[in-house]
Amino acid sequence: MATDFSRLNTARAGTVDQAVLDEGLRAHMLKVYNYMASGLALSGAVAAFTASSPAFFNLVFGTPLHWVVMLAPLGLLFAMSRASNSTLKVLYWVMVATFGVSISWIFQVYTSESIVRVFFITAATFGTMSLFGYTTKRDLTGMGSFLMMGLFGIIIASVVNIFMQSEMMHFVVSVLGVLIFTGLTAFDTQRIKSEYYHGHDQEVLERGAIFGAVSLYLNFLNLFMMLLSLLGNRE
Repeated sequence: MATDFSRLNTARAGTVDQAVLDEGLRAHMLKVYNYMASGLALSGAVAAFTASSPAFFNLVFGTPLHWVVMLAPLGLLFAMSRASNSTLKVLYWVMVATFGVSISWIFQVYTSESIVRVFFITAATFGTMSLFGYTTKRDLTGMGSFLMMGLFGIIIASVVNIFMQSEMMHFVVSVLGVLIFTGLTAFDTQRIKSEYYHGHDQEVLERGAIFGAVSLYLNFLNLFMMLLSLLGNRE
């Protein structure tokens, strides 16, 4: 059954003018996208810097330190769930910078031209699906639950493939990953929009904007990495 956002609006609005509510939603979504885009820009800059600095790159990927870099974002995500709003922002920037270090290896494996090309393909795909999630009247909750199960599945398959080193499994995981993160982009966009209508105060909305940005950032980054493995030209 489609979600009736007009009823959600009424439940929150009360005496609040609908135009004011819609303007607040647009401002909230713009804040989410700004956080996400700034995070991607910082990750890209850190990745490029790391790849261009042989000493730093070798320090990270030539020692056990690369495991710390790979696993640190998980710890940061856990810390963010318990942090105050002011600390939450700091942890967000630390997280995206850490992701930048962890993906810097792509500059050593793929050509710069293919990285740029896949980035724009990812941006177009992400933008289309996020717009769909924002404008559709269809309730995507059921699809989101299915996609989350698929996400856990490809995570398990990826871990298994670390030991199997199967090219076929890698290909299948990449294809499924593209489909899953494309769908999650629409689902998370609708979820962020829906959460705005629950009538929380400004502090909660600010927190929601950051966590919304985290969700969309992770969808974009994973979609980019999956597409790069499928479409990227290797050095």
